[in-house]
Amino acid sequence: MKMRILIICLFTAMAISNGNAQTYTPTPANIQARSEFQDAKFGLFIHWGVFSILGDAEWAMNNQNIHVKDYTRLEHFFYPTEFDAHQWVSMAKNAGMKYITLITRHHDGFSMWDTKYSDFNIMNTPYKKDVVKMIADECHKQNIKLFLYYSLLDWRRDDYSWWTGRTGQGTGRTVHGNWNDYIKFMENQLTELLTNYGEIAGVWFDGYWDQTAPEGAKDRTPKVDWHLPEIYALIHKLQPRCLIGNNHHLTPFPGEDFQMFERDLPGENKSGLSFQKASDKLPLETCETMNGSWGFNIKDDDYKPVNQLIHYIVNAAGRNANFLLNVGPMPNGKIQNEFVDTLKEVGKWMQQYGESIYGTRGNIMPPQHWGVVTAKNKTVYVHILKDSSQPILISGIQGKVKSCQLMGTDKKVKYKQDKNGLTLNLDGIKLNNVDTIIEIETK
Repeated sequence: MKMRILIICLFTAMAISNGNAQTYTPTPANIQARSEFQDAKFGLFIHWGVFSILGDAEWAMNNQNIHVKDYTRLEHFFYPTEFDAHQWVSMAKNAGMKYITLITRHHDGFSMWDTKYSDFNIMNTPYKKDVVKMIADECHKQNIKLFLYYSLLDWRRDDYSWWTGRTGQGTGRTVHGNWNDYIKFMENQLTELLTNYGEIAGVWFDGYWDQTAPEGAKDRTPKVDWHLPEIYALIHKLQPRCLIGNNHHLTPFPGEDFQMFERDLPGENKSGLSFQKASDKLPLETCETMNGSWGFNIKDDDYKPVNQLIHYIVNAAGRNANFLLNVGPMPNGKIQNEFVDTLKEVGKWMQQYGESIYGTRGNIMPPQHWGVVTAKNKTVYVHILKDSSQPILISGIQGKVKSCQLMGTDKKVKYKQDKNGLTLNLDGIKLNNVDTIIEIETK
């Protein structure tokens, strides 16, 4: 009997350690932070580090099989004299963005802050300035929320279980270090980030997938114990409002506060990374690039037009998700003109029509071939993104309609409300080439 109890306890402990059986009750402050995150709707992703020097995006170390000793030399060349935290944060704010998600440590292991737990960090470059601190200070000054991206995997360290991972096999490592040392290293770094830089709105984890079978596989059980329950508990203890998201491409684990989708809108899987079902309990976020790369890629000029990015914002909001749009700054610290100019145009649209995005909730009705619907309090916004045959039937509206007009104008839109929903008649309405927004007020 004692042996049976022991076995049961062991299995329970194993389940908890892999994040499958832990319990998590978010604090009221955390719940409020989730709601504020959903209200924000639009954020800036920043992929920047020593990898930018190579001009081959953030996976250069892995893709080129650069050995650790050779890659480490990059820290001697990192001297971003054109970096200006005020300009970066102001650019995001003027674009209508409400938060920034900053790379603090990517898969190459380079730390962008003054850390005591790794010599491969920005203080050992000729620049010798703490980028995380400068951006954190500026975000707090300009009332922009700050999320910190942190890689769970590492292509440099021996104590990361590289021998069981899917990536980083060509970086010249031969020593099999102690995995628990690596877990402790991450906990120490996360403690620094959540102790020394003021309020942090969230932690954006990436790299869990390195220790699983590829996306879409039937069994994606990790090959290592990530100790997520204790890592998540540490974060929530240090900052209870801090939201945790993990880009593992799986159903959210207990302890996570929002769910992200990489290069996909919730419910879609165009990238081949999003087999997971969208949560109906947690805030959602979709992230995307402005060209085809996350980090600076000198050869990538496949820039998305402004209209496409605005449609991404609108489609995300209609699916009850935020949109996190990425820039990959150049090694000198400047953000290339193509990104800056595009964000200015997006900002103009958000300034005029942001009321139909900020603070709204989606999934009022399923996305349609013509567009989506968002809602806030007693106002419903119908976003017509494509020319559509008439009439348009809107479902999910609660209450009797008292007015219906083109947003930002006095132009009335004809409608009929009955048990089937609200039917819009667009006769005489000239459609906007970006987004025709019909604003509906209910009693």
